[in-house]
Amino acid sequence: MNIQEYILSGIVESYVLGIADENDRGEFEQLCTQYPELVLARNKFEQSLEASALQHAVHPPEHLKASILASLQQPTPIASPKVITMQNGNMQARKTNWQPYLAAASVIVLLVCGYLIYQLRSTNSQLLNENQDLQARYKSTDSILNKIIDEQKVIRDSNITVVNMVGTQAAPRSSANIYWDSTSTNVFLVVKNMPKLPNEQQYQLWALIDGKPKDLGVFDASDDKVILKMNNTQKADAFAITIEQKGGNKSPTLEKMQSMGKTNL
Repeated sequence: MNIQEYILSGIVESYVLGIADENDRGEFEQLCTQYPELVLARNKFEQSLEASALQHAVHPPEHLKASILASLQQPTPIASPKVITMQNGNMQARKTNWQPYLAAASVIVLLVCGYLIYQLRSTNSQLLNENQDLQARYKSTDSILNKIIDEQKVIRDSNITVVNMVGTQAAPRSSANIYWDSTSTNVFLVVKNMPKLPNEQQYQLWALIDGKPKDLGVFDASDDKVILKMNNTQKADAFAITIEQKGGNKSPTLEKMQSMGKTNL
């Protein structure tokens, strides 16, 4: 059962106000034993009703209190007995017609309840949106954690050769690591320090083989990419990273080389 949809259906308000039928009340009380959030919603609505009653309570005027106290302090005169003469015929007692007052009170109660139900549903909707936002953040964090785990698996592989790439004169602070398995030809890149580029540019990884560059793919330096799988290569004397136009180039732009590292194989 989707308990949030059940709460938003209005059952909480119907139960607290006593307008739910017997079956709905039984189901609601049974679900309260299973879902603490349902009990919390019920308690919040009860508290909101109490707070509204206190907020909209009509206080008697100050002069009325003084008048009542003054009347209590005055001696009560002893009334002389009166003789009531019964007249022939049936006398009908005058009755106050309370129906208009009850109707007005009912309208006020309905208006207050409608306003409180609207507020409660708005609050529930906000809580639901916050819950969805937390779930999205959890998924993002979980995704990053999985990438870190994958990175650790790559790093601990006994067949992996680690190539430390250091910055060049054009970018002395740039650094990255290459995890290369010459047996399986897999190449993984871990960016350590590279600034983000404009949208029209990308970084490009190269493998230098006998003095000739081989394209291993382009990438963006973004915070959510812990480890990058690049194109495979069986041989490599060194690896280098350059800045190229978006989509990459067929040959590296040497004056924009950011970092380089030798394989020592």
